[in-house]
Amino acid sequence: MLSEAGQSSEFSPRQNAVLEQALRLLVDGGEKALTTSGVARAANCSKESLYKWFGDRDGLLSAMITYQASKVRTFERNGERLNTISLHDHLVIFARDLLEVLAGDVSLALNRLAIGQSNRDGSKLGKLLLERGRRQIDRRAIGLIDAGKRAGLLRFTDADEAYHTLYGLIVSDLHVRMLLGEPGLKDTSRQAEKAVSAFLKLYGTEKVLAEAAATV
Repeated sequence: MLSEAGQSSEFSPRQNAVLEQALRLLVDGGEKALTTSGVARAANCSKESLYKWFGDRDGLLSAMITYQASKVRTFERNGERLNTISLHDHLVIFARDLLEVLAGDVSLALNRLAIGQSNRDGSKLGKLLLERGRRQIDRRAIGLIDAGKRAGLLRFTDADEAYHTLYGLIVSDLHVRMLLGEPGLKDTSRQAEKAVSAFLKLYGTEKVLAEAAATV
């Protein structure tokens, strides 16, 4: 089977619960609400535990972003080859999760905060979002499409280029529009299916295209 990569085991269930509370504080109260005392109170834990688990405030922010990114599920190879159906299903799960996370109030709040801090000297949030958020998602998703190529289901010469094509088909300009206040998609599943179908038409091998045509 392919093992699910998401909801990272990097943190314990208790730490995940604390990070969820910290993210909720950020959404509800903005940056000023994200204090050690506030998180400890909301999560019903000690400040000492927060420092032990996450270090300073930047460490807490980094952990929050890592935890949020882990909600986008991908699948890592675990001995069994992908087939046409499982590749399609894993790509759709990734696409749907990505859309739902990006459209969620937590991700929108984090991105708006990073944009607001972009002209501040010493601001690290934008860099953390890239390194602990987007790039972690990218790395795991590229692993999935690489597995598809090894299984003879996808054909491309540049995995990074193929992945960014997939990302563009999924997200398009939706995230920018949501950051500007437009509502998100009502049906993320439909957009995910549409994006994956277009991706497989571009990068699927003859076997994938033939099997897709047979199911129409």
